[in-house]
Amino acid sequence: MSDNSTVTVHSSVPEDTLAKSQATGKFQAFTSKFMKQKLAVISSGFILLLLVLAVIGPHIVPYPPNEPNYDAMMQGPSAAHWAGTDEYGRDILSRLIDGTRLTMAVSLSAVFISAILGTILGLISGYYGGWIDRLIMRGSDVMFSFPDLLLAIGIVAILGPGLSNVVIAVAVFGTPSFARIIRSVTLSAKESLYVEAARSMGAKHNRIIWKHIFPETVPSIIVNVSMRIGGAILAASSLSFLGLGAKPTEPDWGAMLSMGRDYLSIAPHIVYYPGLLIFLTVLAFNLIGDGLNDALDPKTKN
Repeated sequence: MSDNSTVTVHSSVPEDTLAKSQATGKFQAFTSKFMKQKLAVISSGFILLLLVLAVIGPHIVPYPPNEPNYDAMMQGPSAAHWAGTDEYGRDILSRLIDGTRLTMAVSLSAVFISAILGTILGLISGYYGGWIDRLIMRGSDVMFSFPDLLLAIGIVAILGPGLSNVVIAVAVFGTPSFARIIRSVTLSAKESLYVEAARSMGAKHNRIIWKHIFPETVPSIIVNVSMRIGGAILAASSLSFLGLGAKPTEPDWGAMLSMGRDYLSIAPHIVYYPGLLIFLTVLAFNLIGDGLNDALDPKTKN
């Protein structure tokens, strides 16, 4: 009797400890793979710097971003104004730093909304199938038939200009991408043995979806989010450039490009710096997405 009890004690390894050990091992493997992606690591540092500026930027800008100085209009880069001044004499560096919060807030909000909606639709479509799947996928196909920017322009034209409507527009055209990716992962996961076991034990559909299938979609969500943020920044900046997003007086990167294009021949620095910052930010998010994709891919060797 004592032998059997001893065997039972020794064989029952605490599940929480085992789960934590497995999670730690996976995280260490992910970190090891990601740190080998040098461009992705550098890009992560750049994005982290932008996020810090988005938080503390308004408190460290050298000049008030919206205060004109008519004695210093369209001056080139100098010791007093590192990125020069615009057509109203406003310090461009201060406006770029202050605009980081605006640009990041719009793009991140739009991508997270589309990620949530797309994940829910993808899980429902892939798990239940049938007419629900056909309805969601045909709706996605219709939206895929329009270029992203053209669809966003149409939505903003209907809703009216403004940053809140830009968030809605960018979120709408980003949702089908998440839905299709998550549906694909769901179709594969729902045929796995652990899902079949849960179903045979009488687990409810909601529990199967969120407890067993959803965790399998997380790596795909993370990669797609990092990829979509760059596109969201580009789309939001494009809408502001067209006058459909931020107001001309707001320090939005796209609006700064739009205001500065009239002075491109005599003061090109007004356009160069916001354009360069948009390019570097979009590139950084894309490189991070590539690095995350390689790090989360189980086929990639350490």
